[in-house]
Amino acid sequence: MEPIKKKEGFREQRLFVLPEYMQMELAGAELTRQLFVSDIGFFPHAKHHYRERPEGIDAHIFIYCIEGEGFVERAGEISVSVPAGSLVIIPAGIPHRYWASEQNPWSIYWFHLKGEHTGELTHLYGLENMPKKLPAGFSGEFIARIDQSLAIIADRPYSLHSHVYVSQTMRWLISGLGQELLRSDQDRKRDRHLDNAIRYMTEHVATSIQLPDLAKSTGLSSQHVNHLFKKETGFSPIDYFLRMKMQHAANMLDLTGLTVKEIAASVGMNDPYYFSRMFKKLMGQSPTEYRNIPKG
Repeated sequence: MEPIKKKEGFREQRLFVLPEYMQMELAGAELTRQLFVSDIGFFPHAKHHYRERPEGIDAHIFIYCIEGEGFVERAGEISVSVPAGSLVIIPAGIPHRYWASEQNPWSIYWFHLKGEHTGELTHLYGLENMPKKLPAGFSGEFIARIDQSLAIIADRPYSLHSHVYVSQTMRWLISGLGQELLRSDQDRKRDRHLDNAIRYMTEHVATSIQLPDLAKSTGLSSQHVNHLFKKETGFSPIDYFLRMKMQHAANMLDLTGLTVKEIAASVGMNDPYYFSRMFKKLMGQSPTEYRNIPKG
C-alpha cells in the first residue's frame, strides 16, 4: 500500500532552509566547509508525511523519530521501520524515500548536513547502518542540541558566527553519539563474555576448572577474564566458581535427602571435610546446620 503523500506543512512545525548563496558561503568558509547544516526542522505528528528523491541529494539526511513510527527505503534495500527513539541517516547521493506510518505517524527532528567530514564521521562510527536506537541517556541531549541549533539558525541565519557554532555542535553530536553507541556495544560484548563464562561454570559445577580453560570458552585471554570477573562481580573467576559450587550445594541441601558426602561429590569435592569447611566459611553455617534452618 502506497503512503498518502502530503506536500503542505504540519501544524506547529519548525524548519529553516538556508538560501543557496548562504550555503555557498559556508561551503567556502574555512571553519564550516567540511561540515555545515543546510536544512533543519521539526515535524510533529506528521500525518501523510512523504518524501521521495530518485536521485538523492547532495547532503546527508538525519531523521530522529521521537514519537510514532515511520519508514525509510534506500536504493537497493527493503523499507525499514523507524520507531520512536531511533535515528536514521541517508547518505548523500543515495536514492531514497521515507514516509510516516498511517496508523501512528511519526514526530521527527531532521537536518541535512553537507561537507566531506559528514560522511567521514558517520562512516567512522558506523552510523550509516540504519536505523540506530539512541541510548536512553543520550536522547535528551540529542534533542536539546538540535532544538538549540534550529533556534540559532532561525534567529541569525546569515551570521557566520552562528553557523560556526552550529557546525561544532553537530560535530559534537555525531561523535558523541558514536562514542555512546560504541560504549553500548562494548557493554553488550562484556555482558556476553560474562554470560558465556558463567554458563561454562554452571555446566562444569561438578568438576574442577582451570582459568585457561574458562578463558578458552569465552575467547578471551586469562588476564582479560580475570579482570572482567573482578570488575563485574568483585571476585576472581575461581572465587566466583567456588561460591557457585556452595550455592549449588545449598540448593541440594534444601531440596534433596542426599548426604553431605554425596553433595560434596556432586560439586566436584571428594573430601567432605574440606567441603564442610569451605561451606561454613562462605555460607556462615556448616552443611548440617544450614539444612536444619527452616526455609520459606
